[in-house]
Amino acid sequence: MSDDQDRPAVEDPQPSVPGVPSSGSGEPTPDKTGRPIGEEPGRPEGHIGRRSFDHWFGEKDRNGFIHRSWMRAQGFSDEVFDGRPVIGICNTWSELTPCNAHLRRLAESVKRGVWQAGGFPLEFPVMSLGETMLRPTAMLFRNLLSMDVEESLRGNPIDGTILLTGCDKTTPGSIMGAASVDLPTLVVTGGPMLNGKFRGCDIGSGTAVWRFTQDVNAGRMSQEDYAAAESGMSRSNGHCMTMGTASTMACMAEALGLQLPGSAAIPAVDSRRYAIAQQAGQRIVQMVEEDLKPSDILTRDAFANAVRANAAIGGSTNAVIHLLAIAGRAGVDLTLDDMDEWARGVPWLVDLQPSGRYLMEDFYYAGGLPAVLREILPLLKADAITVTGKSIGENVAKAERTVDTDVIRAVGDPLGSGAGTAVLKGNLAPDGAVVKQSAASERLLQHRGRALVFSSIEEYDLAVDDPELDVDADTVLVLQNAGPRGYPGMPEVGNMTIPRKLAEQGVDDMVRISDARMSGTAYGTVVLHVAPEAAVGGPLALVRTGDWIELDVPGRTLHLDVSDEELEKRRADWQAPTPAGDRGWVRLYTDHVMQANEGCDLDFLVGRSGSAVGRQSH
Repeated sequence: MSDDQDRPAVEDPQPSVPGVPSSGSGEPTPDKTGRPIGEEPGRPEGHIGRRSFDHWFGEKDRNGFIHRSWMRAQGFSDEVFDGRPVIGICNTWSELTPCNAHLRRLAESVKRGVWQAGGFPLEFPVMSLGETMLRPTAMLFRNLLSMDVEESLRGNPIDGTILLTGCDKTTPGSIMGAASVDLPTLVVTGGPMLNGKFRGCDIGSGTAVWRFTQDVNAGRMSQEDYAAAESGMSRSNGHCMTMGTASTMACMAEALGLQLPGSAAIPAVDSRRYAIAQQAGQRIVQMVEEDLKPSDILTRDAFANAVRANAAIGGSTNAVIHLLAIAGRAGVDLTLDDMDEWARGVPWLVDLQPSGRYLMEDFYYAGGLPAVLREILPLLKADAITVTGKSIGENVAKAERTVDTDVIRAVGDPLGSGAGTAVLKGNLAPDGAVVKQSAASERLLQHRGRALVFSSIEEYDLAVDDPELDVDADTVLVLQNAGPRGYPGMPEVGNMTIPRKLAEQGVDDMVRISDARMSGTAYGTVVLHVAPEAAVGGPLALVRTGDWIELDVPGRTLHLDVSDEELEKRRADWQAPTPAGDRGWVRLYTDHVMQANEGCDLDFLVGRSGSAVGRQSH
C-alpha cells in the first residue's frame, strides 16, 4: 500500500454541487422565491449566489488560492470556505468614543450567534464618531463614516452585515452606508448607560450638564458640587441615558424595522443586551438566506412609522436630519413637510429627560419602544416589514406597558399631543427650521422680540457673561454661521447658554434661533436647522441686532419683520465668509454638503450604489 493510500483525502473547500448545503443535508437551500440558490437562470456552473463564494472563496484559480490562503493565516479551517454566508460585523468601537468603548465585547456575542446559525463572522473597524470628544463636531464626519461603511461592505467578501453602533452619528452614518450598498443588514446598538446618580437623585447625561451649568452661573450651585456631579453622571458603559440623539436614533433604527424588537433601550451593561446581540447574529444569517435587504425594509411607510415614534417618545430634533439622509440613500421621497404632517397629533407618551423626568433604564423596565409602538399602533403603518421578516404590527402585538409606573403613558392619558418636532417656515427660514415642542417653554411658543445677533459662537461666548450686555428676557438670541458649510459641520451650539445677568435674575429660557443643531439631551425654546444657512446667503445672514422676530410654533411660522426691499439692500452688501478649509475632507464636505432640509448628505452620495463586486485585485 502506498503512502498516498494511507493519507486521508483532503476535502475540496468548495461545494461540488451548485448551491449552499443546508445543515448536513447536502441539498441546495431554497431562496425566498422557492427556487434553490444556484439555479438562477444564466448563472455559471459552480456559482451559488453568494458574493463571498462566487467572487472570493469559491474561485478555483489563483485568486481563490490567494483569498483562502491569507484567511487561513488566522486559523480558519476549510469549512468556512464552503459557501456559508459571510457576515461582516461593522464595528464603530473606539476608546475615543466612550459611548462605543464596549462594542468589541458586544461583537463577540454577535459572532456566537452567527456561528450558531451556520455563518462565518468577520469583524472589521470603521471610523468611530464620538460626539463628546471629536472636534469641530462629529456631524462633520457622519458622511465620511457612511462612505467608509459603504466601501468596506462593497469591496470585501461580505454577504450581510451587522452594524454595531452607539454614539449619535455612528447609527445614522452606518445605516446610510449600508442602505447605499443594500446587502442584508441588521443594526445592533450598544445601549444606554445606567442612570446617573448625584446625592440620592437620578441625573441624566447632557441634560444635567446644561442645568448644572446654568445653576453655577446663577450662583445656585457651587463648583465643588459641580465636580461631584461630574463623577456620578457617567458610571457605566453605554451612550447617553437621556432621550438624546443616541437613544433617539437607537429607537429610530428599531422603528424603521432595522433592529430587533425591544433592543433599543436595553442598558449597555445588562446581560440581555448581549443575549439579543447573539440573537441578531443568528437572524442576520437567516436574512441572507431570505435575501431580506434594506430596500425591502426602508420604505416610505417605515419612515412614517419612525417619525411618529419620534413624536411619541419626545425624541431629538437631530433625528430629522438623519432620517432625511437615510431616506435619500434608500431612494425614498421624504420632506420636512411630510415629517411635520406625520408628527401632528401624535400623543407624547414617554416621560424622559430632557423633556420629562425619567431615564432610559426606567424606559426599558417600563416596556421600552415596543410598548410605545403598541400604544400608537392605530397611527402606524402596521404592515411595514422588519428585520424579523414580520411586520412591525406583528412584532409589537404582545408588547406590554408597565402600568405601575408613569414612565410610558397610555395613549388616552398622554403628556401632551402634537409635542414632537415642529417644522417652521417663513421669510427667515424659506426652506424650513425645526423646534422640539416638548422641550420648549409653552409661554414662548408664540413670541415676538428684538434680535440680538452674533456672527459666531465664539463671539457669543465672549459676550455671555458681560453684565452690560444689552439683553432682556424677551430678546431673541440669533446665531449665524453655524450651519453645515458655515462652521463647518453644523455643531450642537444652538442651545446658547442663558446670559449670566439674566440667569442671576431667574430667567431659565429664551427664544434662540440659529442654523446650528443642539444636543438631543438639551432643552429650551430653541429654533434650529434654519435653511438656507447664513453661510450660503440665507435670510438668517441678513438679520441685524434690533430687528423684530416673530415665532409662532402652533402656526408653524418664523418671520423676520423687515421689508423685502430692506432685505435686498442688505443682501447686496453681504459677503460670503471665507471657506473653513481648502484641502482634504473639509474641502470635499463644504463643496458638496446639502442643506439641513435635505439631510446634510453630500450631493453625490444620494441614492443607492449597489453591491456589485469590483474588478479583481491580482
